[in-house]
Amino acid sequence: MSNILSFGRRKPTATAPRDASVASFLDGFSIEVMPRTAEKVEDFRAILPQGTRVYIAHIEGTPIEEMVATAKRITDEGFSVMPHFPARIIKDAATLEDWIQRYGDVGVHQALLLAGGVTNPHGDFSDSMQLLGTGLFDKYDFTRLHVGGHPEGNKDIDPDGSDANVSAALRWKQSFSERTDAQMAIATQFCFEAQPVIDWANRLKAEGIDLPIHIGIAGPAKLQTLIKFSLACGVGPSLRVLQRRAADLTKLVLPFTPEEILTDLARHKAANPDFGIESVHFFPLGGIKKTAEFTNEFGAQTPTAANA
Repeated sequence: MSNILSFGRRKPTATAPRDASVASFLDGFSIEVMPRTAEKVEDFRAILPQGTRVYIAHIEGTPIEEMVATAKRITDEGFSVMPHFPARIIKDAATLEDWIQRYGDVGVHQALLLAGGVTNPHGDFSDSMQLLGTGLFDKYDFTRLHVGGHPEGNKDIDPDGSDANVSAALRWKQSFSERTDAQMAIATQFCFEAQPVIDWANRLKAEGIDLPIHIGIAGPAKLQTLIKFSLACGVGPSLRVLQRRAADLTKLVLPFTPEEILTDLARHKAANPDFGIESVHFFPLGGIKKTAEFTNEFGAQTPTAANA
């Protein structure tokens, strides 16, 4: 965020930032959409800062044609588009190359590489390291490559409840970033409590993993919606934040917002500038417009060239 060159600013709203550290922490946030949710937004320029990175989630069964059409539309509206490449739904290297070429043809040159949410691979790939190993992203000048992170672990990857396999994979990706020209970062699963995130980020740093972290945050949504998605996505200990709220009948029907975790992380970042979180990535589980409105209330600004 230190680079003074930026892509533009939204007009400020009448609501003043509630915490200056949060406003700064949210600068350059990204957001995730799917083709079907993007269709509900008439014009992203009306709700997001110019240049915002928009991830496009590739859910099993979504045709690549729909993904590319969504990527083109959002790119043409002036946004930095980062489509998902879920390894386990990509049949082979020829399919991977076809996808990369299609995205490149509409001006996309960045990607989020994931294992994917399916249990059994559809073809030759089972993890993001295999995708990186093909060299195809470099061949087609994909200059920015993000990979997944799990601050609270992932029982699909580490069934024993440890983070041994997850950590080994991140060490491999750290090494990959050091021996290539790829600009890499870790985009994480969403969490609801700051301390597990702080502990995880500090542990990565102690282990020599210094890839910038883009922390996943669930946008404003009904409590029931968040609990449903959290259980489906394997959110760990921080799920207790939602469980405590659900036990309070006075709060059960009120929308949940991520203000508390953002405030805690922002203040920690302000007090510890070397803290590994570089940016915030929103999962708009309650709707894209609601999340955009929430960020605007804090006076969040547009991305800088440093992390675009």
